Amino acid sequence: MPEFRAEDGVWLHYLDEGEGLPLLCLPGLSRDGADFDHVAPHLPGLRLIRPDYRGRGLSDWADPASYTVRQEARDVLALMAHLGLARAAILGTSRGGLIAMALAATVKERLIGVALNDIGPEIAPAGLETIKGYLGLPPAQATWEEAAQFRARTWTGFEEVPQARWLAEVRAHYDQTPQGLTLRYDPALRDAVLGGAVQPAPDLWPLFEALSPLPVALIRGANSELLTAKTAEKMRRRNPGMIFAEVPGRGHVPFLDEPEALAALNDWLARCRPFEGDRA
Repeated sequence: MPEFRAEDGVWLHYLDEGEGLPLLCLPGLSRDGADFDHVAPHLPGLRLIRPDYRGRGLSDWADPASYTVRQEARDVLALMAHLGLARAAILGTSRGGLIAMALAATVKERLIGVALNDIGPEIAPAGLETIKGYLGLPPAQATWEEAAQFRARTWTGFEEVPQARWLAEVRAHYDQTPQGLTLRYDPALRDAVLGGAVQPAPDLWPLFEALSPLPVALIRGANSELLTAKTAEKMRRRNPGMIFAEVPGRGHVPFLDEPEALAALNDWLARCRPFEGDRA
């Protein structure tokens, strides 16, 4: 099992597959490398590196106080050092996009480009409330099939999603046991995140603006509760060269194998590829 030791001794798991341009795929808040299972087959000719954050997936649980964007960014740099990567492109879903922006603001020279999946420097309150409703809480459903049916009924921002896709999603993010479904992450992540919610929200626009002049792409779910259309438009004004795609029938977050998402990613990767040889 590929893993490495973080600076504080925590063992962190990752997948490293393929050859070519190194693409770090950073998942959402409570998710892991499986976040990119749907898009991975559509990204040939790349070295896909998919870490599980501390406390998620197959990585060790850690002190919940370390479940922060700052520490997770340091863990990404530790993984790059472990793999001998001087630079890499980043595809960041939600939390992963925040980590990518933090890295751009601190070690931009280590980045080739950044693609943001349904995340920006302003997070809508409605989306935060949705996250608070499930974070750290095991699902009430007893089986993967029941959980997939529940998502199909309740995730109203998603349209025309086959039941097989919902089943694949819940199988990737829950373990099924005789006692019911369990989380594939440390439940203490809830306290770590919600505890920080009482602090004043930081201004994240300087982090977004730090992405320039890197190749940047933004993919937004048309029905997203987390990234509003107004914020996306503001991001486009501040970075006119940014590739943008809005995926119809998707909330937070698009699966990334939708035609609109793939077109944006391929355009973005074409801009990143001139730096493909700059890896060691």
